Amino acid sequence: MAGLGTRFLPATKSVPKEIMTLVDRPLVQYAIDEAREAGIKEFIFVTSRGKGALEDYFDQAPILEQELRKKGKDALLETLKHTNMESGAIAYIRQHQALGLGHAVWCARRLIANEPFAVILPDDVIAAETPCLKQMVEAYSETGGNMVAAMEVAPEKAGAYGVLDVKNDMGSVVEARGMVEKPALGEAPSNLAVIGRYILEPSVLRNLNKMKQGAGGEIQLTDAIAQDIEKDVPVYGYRFRGQRFDCGSKAGFLQATVAFALGREELRDELLQYITEIAQVGQAAE
Repeated sequence: MAGLGTRFLPATKSVPKEIMTLVDRPLVQYAIDEAREAGIKEFIFVTSRGKGALEDYFDQAPILEQELRKKGKDALLETLKHTNMESGAIAYIRQHQALGLGHAVWCARRLIANEPFAVILPDDVIAAETPCLKQMVEAYSETGGNMVAAMEVAPEKAGAYGVLDVKNDMGSVVEARGMVEKPALGEAPSNLAVIGRYILEPSVLRNLNKMKQGAGGEIQLTDAIAQDIEKDVPVYGYRFRGQRFDCGSKAGFLQATVAFALGREELRDELLQYITEIAQVGQAAE
């Protein structure tokens, strides 16, 4: 979460991108809810300068809670409970330079220590009946090793992702012989792209200790994961069930807003009517 959020300027000049609201919850809340559903109870946030609002968001708000209690707004009080973090369950690490996802994960190495860990990128919001990370945890219990969420993308878009070089395709799970970060057009080993969910062995952190800058001049997490394959630590891609929205882009954020709002019973009818009306106006104009 240490990126600068430049695609959403000027909004992100004062508001961290992760706090931007999708319907009525910030992006980071979707990530936390998904992690909790997967059984995760301890969280590390890698942040950067100007993102103190993240710490405030997960803190208690006694005055607000007192006012809601006075007014008998129990439903809102219950909603607020999900935004609070217990003392000791959350830690914040500052990434002083924007050197890429691999570097951000490396910054948390001392707190992660020698245990398997999960990485969630709040930019990637996934709508799924069973949360994506929970699906992965269930698959990981059978495979071990390293696991990344994966989805098929159009060949011309593969250059925006880390891409799996597939060794063995077993359906929902594939075994990788390698990974390529942001391949040049026509050079992607497959169309199976890595999405912002990872379950990783601590050996990846040791690989990051020796990493140099990769694609885009950044320290790439995919490069460190790929190094594990050379050491006979398997890497698996998991084809998750669900729809992914790239909320790091304006178009993706708007698409997610519409999709999640339509999924809310109290919003669906009014929003659908509005969408239908503007679609009809557009057709008439043509």
